[in-house]
Amino acid sequence: MAVAATERFFLRLVLLTVLFAGSGVARTAVLPEEAADVLYHRYEGGGMTIDGPSVLVRKNIGEQFSISGHYYVDSVSAASVDVLATASEYTEERTEYSAGFDFLKEKTLMSVGYVQSDENDFEARSIHLSISQDMFGDLTNLTLGYSVGWDEVGKVDSDFSEDARRQNYRIGITQVLTRNMLLGFNYEAITDRGFLNNPYRRVRYEDPLSPRGYEYQDEVYPETRTSNASALRLLYYLPYRASIKGEYRYYSDTWGIEAHTIEAAYVHPIGSHWIAEAKVRYYKQSDADFYSDLYPFRDAQSVLARDKELSKFTGMTYGVGISYGTEVREFSGVDKLEFSLLLDFMEFSYDNFRDVTETGFAVGEEPLYEFDATVTRAYVTVYY
Repeated sequence: MAVAATERFFLRLVLLTVLFAGSGVARTAVLPEEAADVLYHRYEGGGMTIDGPSVLVRKNIGEQFSISGHYYVDSVSAASVDVLATASEYTEERTEYSAGFDFLKEKTLMSVGYVQSDENDFEARSIHLSISQDMFGDLTNLTLGYSVGWDEVGKVDSDFSEDARRQNYRIGITQVLTRNMLLGFNYEAITDRGFLNNPYRRVRYEDPLSPRGYEYQDEVYPETRTSNASALRLLYYLPYRASIKGEYRYYSDTWGIEAHTIEAAYVHPIGSHWIAEAKVRYYKQSDADFYSDLYPFRDAQSVLARDKELSKFTGMTYGVGISYGTEVREFSGVDKLEFSLLLDFMEFSYDNFRDVTETGFAVGEEPLYEFDATVTRAYVTVYY
């Protein structure tokens, strides 16, 4: 059910940006390491539980080609404040498949990938292209990327069907400043067109004739959205094999939302096999121009939204992790094993989204909503 899309987005964002992996800071034009990753992930918070396995396999063919395959599952149990206000608890499952291909030519890495995601009322297909080039004595890396996606949005027990198309343009530059310091800059622009809201989500408006003082009607979103995000990252390697990372990211879109993200992370080796990690992230955003927790009357505007992720809110994330890696000599074809356990503790506070499940309050005076969440990821990686 698409009502879980935002919570699922938060989980996937965490999974894809685990400290330095995939951050874009230290990417160079080399083939990915040959490895198989098995991951179990679990998100709990705000009445949502999302968990399941993920498997990724990467294999090089010669010195120039690499292929990969990925399988990912979300099992969702939802009783969030949105669901309880206008519907009932539900469960569903989403599966995702992806395949990738890399080609390395001297200092140029070209990549193409396909992703397919399916659930009972939502289908997504996307194609990803990128090219990465080392320059200036391998001290500078430039990466360009483009993605295009097609979504088909449905609704359970109905013939409702709408489409959306999404395009993403990316550029990233990584610069070696000193032997111990890397600086990275990334910019992306995203354009969305089509049906961009949730067919299940509703807004509320004042109604003095209703016993509770308000009623609901369907959300109505604009059919276009353009967003821009810029991120500056600094990675510094300390003399005792540890490293620290700082990051600032700014986001804005044509719906009027502006967001700021600040993150700091620290990685510390323990002996020759263990690595400990810690991070803290602060997030703050404004609300969309057309958002309201409570409209004065029905059809108060031509576009209407009460999605809490379009409201004004702040979030804090505290993360810790431990990894263990060791070389393997007992098994032919296996070079190294790595085990990781990562935990994120998240806190969200909303400035203009109220918890209507709390009773005994005047309309529009309900408590402001807030919730905590935890994200757990357990990895096993086999390098061969």
